[in-house]
This record gives sequence, C-alpha cells and structure tokens, in this order.
Amino acid sequence: METVILAVVIAVVVLGALGGLVVGSRRKKPLPPPPTSVPDITAPPAEPHVGDEAETPRDEARRTIEEVDLPDGSAPVAVEEPPVLDVPVLDVPEPTAGRLVRLRSRLSRSQNALGKGLLTLLSREHLDEDTWEEIEEILLTADVGVTPTQELVDGLRARVKVLGTRTPQELRTLLREELLKLVGTDVDRTVRTEPEDRKPGIVMVVGVNGTGKTTTTGKLARVLVADGRTVVLGAADTFRAAAADQLQTWGERVGAHTVRGPEAGDPASVAFDAVKEGKEMGVDVVLIDTAGRLHTKTGLMDELGKVKRVVEKHAPLDEILLVLDATTGQNGLVQARVFAEVVDITGIVLTKLDGTAKGGIVIAVQRELGVPVKLIGLGEGADDLAPFEPEAFVDALIGD
Repeated sequence: METVILAVVIAVVVLGALGGLVVGSRRKKPLPPPPTSVPDITAPPAEPHVGDEAETPRDEARRTIEEVDLPDGSAPVAVEEPPVLDVPVLDVPEPTAGRLVRLRSRLSRSQNALGKGLLTLLSREHLDEDTWEEIEEILLTADVGVTPTQELVDGLRARVKVLGTRTPQELRTLLREELLKLVGTDVDRTVRTEPEDRKPGIVMVVGVNGTGKTTTTGKLARVLVADGRTVVLGAADTFRAAAADQLQTWGERVGAHTVRGPEAGDPASVAFDAVKEGKEMGVDVVLIDTAGRLHTKTGLMDELGKVKRVVEKHAPLDEILLVLDATTGQNGLVQARVFAEVVDITGIVLTKLDGTAKGGIVIAVQRELGVPVKLIGLGEGADDLAPFEPEAFVDALIGD
C-alpha cells in the first residue's frame, strides 16, 4: 500500500515539472520584428477657400499687378431714388353755399312740431282766447322766450283779424312773415375771418363743457377750407386730455396745421403760439379752441379773459363765437349771459339743433345777447355745420 502511494506522488511531481517547462518555453518566444517600410498615407482633400469651388485647389497661372486692367474712374454713379412719402388723402369738404338748404329736410323732421302745431291752431274756424293761449304755450315750449312770444302772438292776432277767411297757404305765409321778423333778416351773419388790413383773421371759440366746442372748431375749419381758405388750429383746451388729439385729427382731414402744447399747460401760451405760427405761415385764418368751463366758476372765466388779452398782443380778435347746446333752453341763455360779460361775444353757434323741437332758442338767444346766430349744427356728420340762413330755417320750421 505504501508503495502505491509513493508512486502516485512521484507521478504528480513529474507532471507538474513538465507543465512548468511548457509555460516557460511559451514566455520566451520572441515577438515578430517591426515592419521595414512606412505605409503610404493619403492626405484628405484641402478645404475650399471663400470663392473657390468645392474641390482640391489646382495650380493656375497668376497675373502681376501690372498686368491687371484697373478702372479708369468712369464707373456709373448710382442715383438714389427719392423716398416715397405717404401723402395723406385729404377730405374735400362740401361747399358751404346753400348748405342749410341741402340740410333742410333733416332740420324740418325735428322742428316741424313747432310749425305744424301753430298752423293747426291758426286754421281753426274760431280763434278764441283758449286757442291763443295754446299758441303761446307752443311758442314758450319751443324756447322762443316770453317777450318774443308776446310779440308774435300780438302780430298774428292783428293780421288774422284783418285777413278774415284763411286758407292753409295764407296761414303759412302769414306765420312765415311773422317768424322772419323775430329771427331777423337784415343782420350780418358772416363769420368775420378776412380783416382788411392784415392776415390772418383770428377766431376764438368759447362755451361750457359738453356743448361741442372742439367738434365745432373742427367743422368750422372744414367750412373755411371749403371756401378756399387756409387754416391753423390752436388747441388751447389743455385741460381735457383728448381735446388736442381730437382737434388735430379734424385738422389733418382737411390739411390744417394744429398748434398744441403740453397737457395741463398754459392755454394762453398755446393760443399765442398759434397766432404767431399762423402769421409766419401766412395762412388766412387761425381758429382757437378753448377749454370748456362752467359759467359759475369765476377763476375759469377769468382765465378765458386772459387768453383773449394774450392773443390780442398779436392782433385784435375778429370773431368770438359762443357755442350753445340748443337743447339746454333757458339754462343756455344764462350761460350766454355770463360769457358775454367776460369776453365780447360776436356770434352764436347753436349745436344739436336736429335733436329737438326747440328751434325757438334761435330767437331767444339773439334777443338776450344782441348778437346774431351765425352757425348751426344739425348732426354728427363732418359737414353738418351750416351758416345760418333765416329764410331756410323758418321754412324748415313751418314745413312745406
């Protein structure tokens, strides 16, 4: 048994020795020799330069600077085209001649209550005291005023008594004549914008808040442009934020220049600058829009007087137009009275005359101030401001 174990041990030792010899021979095996020649490496194509074709550059014949033909200085000169300016398209205002006649239908639709009511009463077979009292009531409701109403009724009574039999046409003629007497046909209603000794004519527009002064000033500019005048607008209403923008828009429509100042600035300064620029530009008329002010505020009314005095350092005012809302009735007369005390009103502009049957305010305000109605506003349209024509106005009141 011991002999067998010894033999196994010897065999294991012999096998381990043989394995070590094999591994050692493998470690001593030499590496392969390095290559004797360098391989050819192909270079990548050159990157193209600016202006070159996308390919490998080629050798080309080059010229010296002496061989290059230089320009002789006669290269064409580039002519710059003038910039194209966006010229605004100006409105062409409607001619003022006969404008009220053309607007007569609009006026008559709202004023017929006065004329038709009077004609209906006058055509009764018997005109007793009750009828005459109804006639007086209609006239007073239409804001004709107490004194003018009494004059009209007295005149009608006398003429109806003499006339006797009355046909509808005779009554219409009778009423037309009496109304024309009250409205007045022999008064100069021209808006004075052409002084004989100088240029420009200066017009100031005044009134209380909400009567439409700025809109009226813009529409008046259209009236003047339609008659061939050149206009500068003065935005002296510096208290209302949108007033200057509104007036400038009106001016741009007809090509009138607008002078404006900073918001809440001195209105007298703006008015002064407007007249100054109007004189420098040589325009025909300067229109000055003033801020709306309550007739009960003494400080604001005094400021209006200041604007007038500052403007007159350039030249006298040719026209001071008071804008009144025809729907305010007797309250409008109170306003007119206060304004007339502060500035010398020379003419009345009645606005919103198409929205009421109170056309008698024309008669009342003329009696109150002793100055004529020169313009009337009949609506919101740009050309709805018309020179006042007594005959057309009365015809619209009493209808056809």
